[in-house]
Amino acid sequence: MLTPFQLGKPATESQNAGIIESDVDRRIAEIRAAALARQPLKPLMMEIMRAWEFEHFSYAITTVGHPNRDSRSFVWTTLPWEWVTEYDQNAYVEIDPRITLTWGRSAPLVWDSADLKQDSKLCAFFARAAHYGIRSGVTVSFGDPAYARIGVAISSPISPVTAVRRREIDSRLGDFMMFSARFHDLFVANYVDGNKLGPLGDVQLSPRERECLALAARGMTSAEIGIKLGIAERTANFHFTNIVGKLGAVNRNEAIAMGVARGIIRVDN
Repeated sequence: MLTPFQLGKPATESQNAGIIESDVDRRIAEIRAAALARQPLKPLMMEIMRAWEFEHFSYAITTVGHPNRDSRSFVWTTLPWEWVTEYDQNAYVEIDPRITLTWGRSAPLVWDSADLKQDSKLCAFFARAAHYGIRSGVTVSFGDPAYARIGVAISSPISPVTAVRRREIDSRLGDFMMFSARFHDLFVANYVDGNKLGPLGDVQLSPRERECLALAARGMTSAEIGIKLGIAERTANFHFTNIVGKLGAVNRNEAIAMGVARGIIRVDN
């Protein structure tokens, strides 16, 4: 499940802060100043992306190394929330090459949708992504002691990517990697944790969500639950996405354990 979060107060500056030595230093200083002044950051971030000849910026944290439809992720993005909702409902996280091609990868991934349409699922994914101006870009994936995986995606509506543009992008990869890491350290490294992003107060699952969770606790798959309840397997998966998000669980199994522990469901013989 994808959950939006608000960026926190910028981290305390280091002893070298304020020294502008590069374009990245200047951009990070601009973002920090805007955040301290409580100005909206998305317009500024889009301005920075366009100065670098891109369009949108997305930052995400996942709770597992290989995210899937049941895992929980937190995202801050300049993209319309309609795309994030569609992405979540269709479990694009399981086929998105920006994710699948960066498992265990430290180097940034430069991608172009014109080179990646290998099957019908990917073609459908890129067709919808293109509707939101996501046709090529750079993805930076890295780890952090507190989180399983962190990803930064810089996207562009340009595709195919010419050899000239590719060389220009390659020449800026160091800046993109540094910007991604600096953004993480500035806003998220000391801000996002399980307590601040977890559910607040009593968890309220709908009657249908309780039914799905109870049946899963008895060992049923989404397909079996769909047959049992007379709903589509995709609908059952959508309910589990909501359940995992509401409980603040890592995956379906943890949601079941939390549901039993909190008395939300009972598992009878």
